[in-house]
Amino acid sequence: MDEITRILYAIEKGERVGADQLLPLVYDDLRKLAAVRLARESPGHTLDATALVHEAYLRIIGPRDSAGWEGRGHFFAAAAEAMRRILVENARRKRTEKHGGNRVRRDLDLAAPAVPEDSDDLLALDEALNKLNAADPSAARLVTLRYFTGLTIPQAAEMLQVSPRSADRLWAYARAFLHAEIYEKDQ
Repeated sequence: MDEITRILYAIEKGERVGADQLLPLVYDDLRKLAAVRLARESPGHTLDATALVHEAYLRIIGPRDSAGWEGRGHFFAAAAEAMRRILVENARRKRTEKHGGNRVRRDLDLAAPAVPEDSDDLLALDEALNKLNAADPSAARLVTLRYFTGLTIPQAAEMLQVSPRSADRLWAYARAFLHAEIYEKDQ
């Protein structure tokens, strides 16, 4: 049993010391995953990789009772899901009228429109991902690991404990499902 799995088991048993020991071990991996995901976001995003990691970590190891961890893969899948939810909540918050709604930013010096934010795309993806989760939870977990943390197919396959070939087939199915949900419903 590796150190991370041992600490996750201690957290599951309610030992608070385990949570204090876990962050240094997983921080660099989580920060890399968050940086990859945030690199795809529009410029001027208010979250940075550090803030995203800290928020996700607090959500999965927070004061509430955490679900039992079944190992490293389960923990990183939970972290990916937490990052996804944080980014979706941030996109929804930006769409509220209080935070500018659908207004477009304009550069006053150049009087040209700014790059539109892709919060609508993220919300459409979240809606489609929720439908995929209802139809095939393992495909939804794979998409979450690939899209929101930037894992490769072999890395995601390892986290999901499936063969890379199975993950590749699942990825093809998930992409087709999401494409149909996001792009074909508008036509």
